[in-house]
Amino acid sequence: MQLQPHVEALQADLAELAALGDDATAAAAARLSNALRASAGLRLLEVLGEAALELSSQLPSGHVDVRLAGQEPSLVYVAEEAAEQRAGLDPEESASARITLRLPEALKAEVEALATREGLSVNTWLVRALARAVSGPSTPTRSTRRLTGFARS
Repeated sequence: MQLQPHVEALQADLAELAALGDDATAAAAARLSNALRASAGLRLLEVLGEAALELSSQLPSGHVDVRLAGQEPSLVYVAEEAAEQRAGLDPEESASARITLRLPEALKAEVEALATREGLSVNTWLVRALARAVSGPSTPTRSTRRLTGFARS
């Protein structure tokens, strides 16, 4: 994904707005435009990072990373092994315990919809979700420390 065309479009928009004023306004806008280049690139990377986090939160497994190759970012899906495979669970065969679970109606409807979307029974979907929660992530979780910035290579 190339960010440069988007940054240049912002600079062109600023130049068009500056053209409405006098020469001093245009000169000031040109200086601002040059200063804006690095900041706009950084802000676009932050937007991509937020988009990756939002997408990851909606995925049943795996996550989305933002990776930089030079100055060009890309969104990459990183698959995780299914929790039941890591734990050696087969939800249909190893059912040896029963539990009564009372859910709010809205949550029950969401669980049923997710199970249907994945082509699973509610029981199988719940077993897999619980197995993922109990076994933890297969990859290290993201650090709570956040490093932001803009670099050139």
